[in-house]
Amino acid sequence: MKTAILYFLMLIPFFSIGQNRKSLSELTNTSDPAWIFVKDWIKNAEVKVVVLPKDKIRADKEIERAQVTTHSPMGAVIYETGGIIIEDGIIRILGSGNIKLNRGMMEWNRDKSFTKDENPKFLLIADDIFGGFFAINGGFLSSDNLGKVFYLSPDTLKWENLDLSYSDFLLFCFSKKINEFYSNFKWKTFDKDFTKTDFDKSFSFYPYLFTKEGKEIDKVTKKLVPVFELWTMYNDFENQFSK
Repeated sequence: MKTAILYFLMLIPFFSIGQNRKSLSELTNTSDPAWIFVKDWIKNAEVKVVVLPKDKIRADKEIERAQVTTHSPMGAVIYETGGIIIEDGIIRILGSGNIKLNRGMMEWNRDKSFTKDENPKFLLIADDIFGGFFAINGGFLSSDNLGKVFYLSPDTLKWENLDLSYSDFLLFCFSKKINEFYSNFKWKTFDKDFTKTDFDKSFSFYPYLFTKEGKEIDKVTKKLVPVFELWTMYNDFENQFSK
């Protein structure tokens, strides 16, 4: 029975912000909350995982905006956490927001993946210290692979399909697989430069990693900048390249 329930939780519907919205009680009152499973995954994590405390007011607002129930892992992370920090901030998984990660998932996505009256084209769910972004595809990143997690890599500026569901993504973040995933991004003095980072900041590189001049990561200039600044810059580049 537990296996069947877990499999069901993997099948997360992409949410809607349109009509027929569910109330807070409908979204959070469930006999099978997914947080039980997520906590177990965290307990058995192969890497350092820190769950940031939630602010109830922010959590209530974020889960209502998302319209995802706590029966799903995404709803559980939004409602039960202020965010989840992997390996001291190498990856920052968005929850409902916290003073240390001051970006609730839905407030962060507003005017990036959706406007007030439209459904998300994709949903930003996490980012990393290297300036990469993770998002769930709502049809914009690929006409296929709906609901799959994609990665906007700073060394290509292209959305890459990781072929992971949201639940798979969480398990990936809790595993040692992230060491291999980021092996090409860690420069010789990374451990020293990485200390005391702000979870709302990421490294910006110059020359840019997606250019020929930026391929040797040990030689490029590195500077911590607000994540919003990186997202804006990436979109400016995309608009220039598409012309």
